[in-house]
Amino acid sequence: MKVAFATQDQQRVDAHFGWAKHIAIYDVQPEGFSFVQDVHFGEDLAEDGNEDKLAPKLEAIHDCAILYVAAIGGSGAARVVALKIHPIKVPQPEPILDILEKLQEVLKGTPPPWLRKALAKGQPVTHDFDDE
Repeated sequence: MKVAFATQDQQRVDAHFGWAKHIAIYDVQPEGFSFVQDVHFGEDLAEDGNEDKLAPKLEAIHDCAILYVAAIGGSGAARVVALKIHPIKVPQPEPILDILEKLQEVLKGTPPPWLRKALAKGQPVTHDFDDE
């Protein structure tokens, strides 16, 4: 499962989605996690109302299941959810590696329903009906 992090310093979730200089993407499995890529965005980020600034970010995270942010506007959140990505707002800057370790531990157990749904992103839909 791919997970994206809005970050200014590439170490912590510390950025508003629309203003993030970087989106760090990791692949997370119960057995571990690995860095996939860091997508860097230009300097023209802080223009309120400039919805076009979201398009490259949405493209960068299109195949992610979860997006961690410090903040996200209503329009951005709606567009993220429309891509079937679960946005998670962190209340204060938090190290990306700490979040990855916690997420990995949750995946080893019984993930909550929202996480099971996120895990299924990109997987073919199967219906498991008992034979009668």
